[in-house]
Amino acid sequence: MSGNGKSRLSGPRIEIHGPPPREAAAVIAAVEQFLADTVPAAEPAATATNPWQQAALVEGVSAKQAFGPARRTGWRW
Repeated sequence: MSGNGKSRLSGPRIEIHGPPPREAAAVIAAVEQFLADTVPAAEPAATATNPWQQAALVEGVSAKQAFGPARRTGWRW
């Protein structure tokens, strides 16, 4: 059941039997919106720092401090 790009909750399906279809649809929509609004935020994934990348960043910062910003030459690619 595709909703044109709208995500649906994968939890229990709520159905109401008895009241007129418009009222039941309004109640179900309100409950689904409440459930979607109160879902706990996902915790950010812990990103492991690659030691080679960390060393390259430190080296680049050290070089910039020692020699100043990079200068452009007359070469054009």
